[in-house]
Amino acid sequence: MGGRTRTVRCSRCGVQLVVPPSARTIRCAICHGITNVGSRQDPVRQAVGFVKSMVNSLNPLLSYGSGGSSMSYGFNSSNNNSLWNLPPGYPPAQGKKRALLIGVSYRMRRYELKGTVNDVNCMRYLLCERLGFPSECVLVLTELSNALDPCQTAEAQVDPYRIPTKENIRMAMRWLMMGCQAGDSLVFHFSGHGIQKPDTNGDEVDGYDEALCPLDFETSGVIVDDEVNETLVRPLPRGAKLHAVVDACHSGTILDLPYLCRFNRGGFYQWEDHRPPSGVYKGTSGGLAVLISGCDDHQTSADTNAFAGSTSTGAMTYSFIQALEFEPGTTYGRLLTSMRSAIRDANTGIGSGPIASLLSKVFGLGLTQEPQLSSSEMFDIYRKPFLL
Repeated sequence: MGGRTRTVRCSRCGVQLVVPPSARTIRCAICHGITNVGSRQDPVRQAVGFVKSMVNSLNPLLSYGSGGSSMSYGFNSSNNNSLWNLPPGYPPAQGKKRALLIGVSYRMRRYELKGTVNDVNCMRYLLCERLGFPSECVLVLTELSNALDPCQTAEAQVDPYRIPTKENIRMAMRWLMMGCQAGDSLVFHFSGHGIQKPDTNGDEVDGYDEALCPLDFETSGVIVDDEVNETLVRPLPRGAKLHAVVDACHSGTILDLPYLCRFNRGGFYQWEDHRPPSGVYKGTSGGLAVLISGCDDHQTSADTNAFAGSTSTGAMTYSFIQALEFEPGTTYGRLLTSMRSAIRDANTGIGSGPIASLLSKVFGLGLTQEPQLSSSEMFDIYRKPFLL
């Protein structure tokens, strides 16, 4: 055997592949994805492949939309105030501005992420200190049970309902939408692992569902984009708006919104129609839903400690916050351009300053990501201001 044979997991579907000697890339016979197997292994892609392989090995009944049973998680927007009672310690969903921030670290596991809690803390600071969100209207789910939140009581700091399990995330998403009405501004932020899995109901243009990985996904399964859409997007009433900021791998269309904005380095953009071939409605009930995601569906997002010594955070979350700090009241187009330019310049060795230095370390691993914009409706991205 000579010790030369080694294996890697496919960067797209997670299946184990045997690597020929001296090979730098290998094509998967299952999904036909290309995996980089050169000497400089990318730990982010390795972790994604490992997570995918475990998800694929789960009982399919754990996942939404598979098997013979259906899961009841949907919202009836006409009476969403009376569907359920708030868990103890949850903030009352009454403010016109409210947010749900989720950071999943998967602590003490092979695929642990170091920067997700920092992402959540940075987002909370941005929303509460810069954008006028009341702290009592911001719900945080992390494995630290909000121990880092000085605004929380000792009881709330050990609240089991604020640990980002699958059921708690579902419940928190329902909290965010509860009583939503015209004039409300909602924010959903998720920092953690994301994966792709084969679409089973024919509503994906590319044949793959995107999914979020809660803390207990190994036993309870993932939260697929169909469920995220039905819970957060479909009930959104006219006059209300939802902004989702998702810092996860394969997150480009995690809200399953009807339109995806494609634009090039020259600034030209075009909206793509991503309405499902099956004809299933994926829009809102009249409101505006917008997703800013860390990368395209086929890409991975970086989790790095290059920001400040041993402090880790997500490259997408950092560039998002930095862009808003540099240019308050920016447009959607300028926001995405700023985020992409910082990442692209760092990746090619162009540019200077702390963000370029940071991201050059990230992209020294060969990782690429392009933040994406999708929406429930088309608009002029260079005229419409980004307002939360």
